[in-house]
Amino acid sequence: MKTVLQYVLLVVSGVLAYLIYLSVMAPISFNNVKEERFSAVIEKLKDIRDAQVAHRTVTDAYAKDFESLINFIDTGYFTLTQQKDSSFMRYNRTYRIDMQVDTVVVDTLGTVAVKDSIFKGSSSYKTLFAVPYAQNNERFTMKADVVNKQGFNAPVFEASVEKNVILYDQPKDLLAKENAHASIEQVNGTTIKVGSLTEVSTSGNWPSIYDKKKTSN
Repeated sequence: MKTVLQYVLLVVSGVLAYLIYLSVMAPISFNNVKEERFSAVIEKLKDIRDAQVAHRTVTDAYAKDFESLINFIDTGYFTLTQQKDSSFMRYNRTYRIDMQVDTVVVDTLGTVAVKDSIFKGSSSYKTLFAVPYAQNNERFTMKADVVNKQGFNAPVFEASVEKNVILYDQPKDLLAKENAHASIEQVNGTTIKVGSLTEVSTSGNWPSIYDKKKTSN
């Protein structure tokens, strides 16, 4: 009886030790997975932002969907210009003398393809819509609009993805805590996004630590 009791206690101790190990290691493993996947997603969102900013620079508006954005990258060109200060003499009727007028002269130097300027020969822009690590080939959600701010109509855009899509295989309790984050050191809320449909902004909702990272995904 004593031997059986010792065996039972040994098994119980082993189970408790394993549960304690899991309680300690699970959050560490979750954070490692989260940081790896978030880094890849944020790099993709930065590429989307760069492409959208280029689209607005050339067309004065943001692309409403990925198909038009990718087509723009494929075919669009930046116009290269050079500005220099200049001046000329103009007769002033009030003072009845020639007076110097300062101006800025803009010279057109040529053009450069958007895809070469932003993506340096890479064809990665063709899958801008694809969410890294997504289980079912999910796409980023992207919209563009115009908002009125102090009487001025400004184009805006937003691209986003739910954290649940990126962390689909992680423990539900840890994922729930992640979605409830409210800290300047975390990606707050249930989504990772760049831009805004209500504010004139091209910022992302991630902390600055992700701007210091670079991933090859």
